[in-house]
Amino acid sequence: MSLAPFGTASMEVLPPQSMAETDRAQLRQAVRDLEHRSLATRLSGMLGQQMNRIGKLLPAHWTAVVDSATEKAILAGLNAAIRSLKTGRSQERSLWHKAAATLSGAAGGAFGLASLPIELPFSTLLMLRSIAAIAKAEGEDLSSPETIFACMQVFAFAGEDSDERAKMEERGLSESGYFAVRAVLAKSVSEAARYVVERGLAEETAPVILRFVSQIATRFGVVVSQKLAAQAVPIIGAAGGAAINYAFIDHFQTVARGHFTVRRLERLYGPELVRAEYDAVLRGAVPSFA
Repeated sequence: MSLAPFGTASMEVLPPQSMAETDRAQLRQAVRDLEHRSLATRLSGMLGQQMNRIGKLLPAHWTAVVDSATEKAILAGLNAAIRSLKTGRSQERSLWHKAAATLSGAAGGAFGLASLPIELPFSTLLMLRSIAAIAKAEGEDLSSPETIFACMQVFAFAGEDSDERAKMEERGLSESGYFAVRAVLAKSVSEAARYVVERGLAEETAPVILRFVSQIATRFGVVVSQKLAAQAVPIIGAAGGAAINYAFIDHFQTVARGHFTVRRLERLYGPELVRAEYDAVLRGAVPSFA
């Protein structure tokens, strides 16, 4: 199996400066989804509190538990992706995935933080299936290991909140957090995908696999901690846990749509033009998204 370069595919690239207006509109939405979505902001709105205040409710000793559970969930998701998504059969069933995640959140809210080692892998797998369906809808080949790792990347795109973006604007900065994360992950994605092509996932402890899992888990763990902190609010209960999990999976579905929209446009127009257009949208549209 041949491995295409990261973010590319065997599709004819259109000449520069020819992006259709409909594609620009889709790119603008992708920028909004990738740069201005924050789970912390959404949870703060739901609970009527700031996340830094909510975060104090999470016991300190749970940091290690979160880290361990997150890494195991990412590795389990990668295993499932390699073994089942490579068939290429996946349908867009975002509502079903949200419903299942909501029920899972209800159970988590009822049993509290102790349910994390069981609930998180289940939620992660549900999100991964949903992410893969979105990828396929955007023209990705689910039989390609590179696509599978692109799906796993979504867990690393936590998104910035409007306050962080506003501070950047005050300093005259309008940098893409999305492309910064992709740049950090690019080498490990390429190496891990090539390893799977050559050897499969028989050796889960291979350094290239562990490096990728660790990078994703570190970023994903931040968002998991935000979710757990919200669930730690006294008397949150099953209903609150369900609402939090709904927000959790909806957040990553939205980020996935932005991510795979960008990749589809890169295949069509080339990475350079898409990045230039993306940066132009980011510089000009930030105030209207705040």
